[in-house]
Amino acid sequence: MFFAIRRFIPRMSRLAQCRFINKGHSLKNGGLEQVVSAFRSVCGEDGVSLSQAVREQHGRDESVHRCCPPDVVVWPRSVEEVSALAKICHHHCLPIIPFGTGTGLEGGVGALKGGVCFSLRNMDSVLDLHEEDFDVTVEPGVTRKALNSYLRDTGLWFPVDPGADASLCGMAATSASGTNAVRYGTMKENVLNLEVVLADGSILHTAGQRRRPRKTSAGYNLTNLFVGSEGTLGVITKATLRLYGVPEAVVSAVCSFPTVQAAVDSTVQVLQAGVPIARIEFLDDVMIAACNRFSSLSYPVCPTLFLEFHGTEKSLEEQRRSSRRTGGQISAGRGTQRHEGVCGRLGTTPGILHRCVCASVPPPSDHRGHQKGPNPEPPHRANCRSCGGWEFPLYHGAGPRGSG
Repeated sequence: MFFAIRRFIPRMSRLAQCRFINKGHSLKNGGLEQVVSAFRSVCGEDGVSLSQAVREQHGRDESVHRCCPPDVVVWPRSVEEVSALAKICHHHCLPIIPFGTGTGLEGGVGALKGGVCFSLRNMDSVLDLHEEDFDVTVEPGVTRKALNSYLRDTGLWFPVDPGADASLCGMAATSASGTNAVRYGTMKENVLNLEVVLADGSILHTAGQRRRPRKTSAGYNLTNLFVGSEGTLGVITKATLRLYGVPEAVVSAVCSFPTVQAAVDSTVQVLQAGVPIARIEFLDDVMIAACNRFSSLSYPVCPTLFLEFHGTEKSLEEQRRSSRRTGGQISAGRGTQRHEGVCGRLGTTPGILHRCVCASVPPPSDHRGHQKGPNPEPPHRANCRSCGGWEFPLYHGAGPRGSG
């Protein structure tokens, strides 16, 4: 064990270098042709771009943060190329910014100090599928929908659904979750192993090369160290994920309540009753009105829970009976509000931007109240496509208003 610790400590000392930059070695200060030539020797002529439009495309995501384009964009096609490119960046002290599909809401792809963007979309293969072990290994260019399409004939699926069709390795890097987390967990519970290229180009397998363990009691739990690291500790080039059997039947329901507190109390009662609910989502009257307008729906404009049940026909009927005992008016419904909620909310107030505030930030006690501060702004409870957080009006060119 002591030998393992000594061998791992030098690697740990290099983890934080992914976004470190020595200003004296920036591409903007010279050496551009030399570095680009080295990149092209690894990726080829078509694998490197200095185009302003391409760099701006890779300098923003779906967040409110301004575009911060990198100096160069490269498209590696294998882990060996990612490693070689990382070694070049390490030699020249250049920041590395991994880029998946650009669907994040945190601004993590912004190159605040320039550097090199690693666009991983060309690494889009499903490598190993073990149906009998319920796991699969994918490259960073594989998206959630693409994987489930690949699995459609196997009777398996990957349930983590953050709303956007994000890349799976990007979901691991941001520790994405979704409404299915109530039954299937988040990315933290569904990642078994990761292959990561560190800042100096060395390759690390967090649970051992080609290993797919279900237990993590032996050795360091490095997998969970990199899950949620937001690309600051390394570039994830492979992810081994846990799969689940496709349920025999799926039923969606909509449950309306007179007050927000009644909806919250009902949710607590459903969970305490042990109902194995698969998906649950809350929308207040503001969001219901927005979804009605955007999707031409006719739901009652009041606090509403969207529920989804998975299982056999008999078990679903029992789950629905248990849910009805908690109160509220239950009717059949569809479960697309998480995917359409942001668009519907933005359509209600032209000129605003969507800002994701994760669950680590306490929401206002009164969701219709005003924030305290020199410039109070009325927040609206909304549905964040990545984390189910809060939305605050942010006006173009003005930045956040109030203390939010």
